[in-house]
Amino acid sequence: MARLRFTCAVIFIAIASVSAYVDELDDTFKDIRTNELWLVKFYAPWCAFCKTFAPVWYEVGDELKSMGSDVNVGMIDCTKHKSVGSEFGVRGYPTIKLFKGEKIFNYNGPRRKVDIVEFAIRVSGPVVRAIPNQQMFQHVMSRNDILFVYIGGASPLKEKYVKMASQLIVYLSFYSALETVLPKAVTLPEVPSVVVFKDGTFFTYNEVQHGDLTTWVNRERFPTYIKLDSYTLYAMGDTGKLVVIAVEDEKHPSEESIRLKALIETAATEYKDHFSSDYQFGHMEENSYLNGLVLGEVKAPCIIVLNLSNDGYYTPKVPVKTIDDLLSFLDGILDGKVKQLGGNGAVQRIKRAVTDAKTTLKTMYDAAPVWTCVIISIPVGIVGMIIYATCTVKRVNGDEEEEEEEPQQKGRKAIAGKENKRKNSGSKKED
Repeated sequence: MARLRFTCAVIFIAIASVSAYVDELDDTFKDIRTNELWLVKFYAPWCAFCKTFAPVWYEVGDELKSMGSDVNVGMIDCTKHKSVGSEFGVRGYPTIKLFKGEKIFNYNGPRRKVDIVEFAIRVSGPVVRAIPNQQMFQHVMSRNDILFVYIGGASPLKEKYVKMASQLIVYLSFYSALETVLPKAVTLPEVPSVVVFKDGTFFTYNEVQHGDLTTWVNRERFPTYIKLDSYTLYAMGDTGKLVVIAVEDEKHPSEESIRLKALIETAATEYKDHFSSDYQFGHMEENSYLNGLVLGEVKAPCIIVLNLSNDGYYTPKVPVKTIDDLLSFLDGILDGKVKQLGGNGAVQRIKRAVTDAKTTLKTMYDAAPVWTCVIISIPVGIVGMIIYATCTVKRVNGDEEEEEEEPQQKGRKAIAGKENKRKNSGSKKED
């Protein structure tokens, strides 16, 4: 018993010490934020994921503090301070934002400590980081699967590069260097240039061939073949590429799943020149994101191609057995021979909204059934009262009209009676 008490005390002290680096904020945050760096979590007490995520957020605060970062970490209960959440456009929970002066950066990545800390350090620092020598260049390359570097001195291209980096720094870091720090194996057709290093090689930006710099960076900021999740897919929405996915069941791997993943990886690597401008390749575990997109259950293993620009998707009509089958399927999509399913039409949007509402309510009910019932009962009660009041008013008005008509009817009856008496008396005189 004593050992149990000691263990509980240690855990309590550890939690208390970690949570000390996270501030509980209120409405005054709107006034204090402008002169400091703040990483803030907007949450609601009834949100199940907020509760699960809470320990991770305290670890983020502890990690940034131990690193000596200037970033302050806080959290705001949006049910108590609704004006703050409304002002900063909070639509769901938990929402994470980094405040840097007057600029606000949204975090849309995985809810893991390492990813959030990396985001805070990256966004709070310089938009473009200089690489001073070859040793540092090698170090940066070893730490980044995707590396964008501006090579050269001051130029109009560098101005475009800095502007682009200020928009996309929420996703990855951007660097600059002189030509002298490049590895000897890297030769450029001209300087200044923007170069991306990925998949064991490098590509140079060409304005005539690739168009807008931001668009090109968006297309190239992912490895050719990667493991996907809902956060990564969300970030891919700006690339303009179709996403080819091998859907797998990681808990119960099968030979068919391994085979489909191998086929897609082959298409991504060996046919890169043919497909890289149109397709992003990857694999992911079946989850609610895919089910919500197709409004049904996506059963693994399978292949699905997503059009993130309009929430459409493609599935092969016949089983994909060979690489030729896969290539034919992908070419058919580009040629318009394979019909797109789903989409963002009016009917699909209504169905998807209903599905999302059901999922949200189920999540809320599982976490806090009483609170969820209270939330649902309020609008239902208000609508019921409005309907009741409307019907009551109509019925009362109808009764009043009937009451107003009765004297008129009595008057008409009285006049008619007098006329009848007059007629009757006249007839008697004639007799």
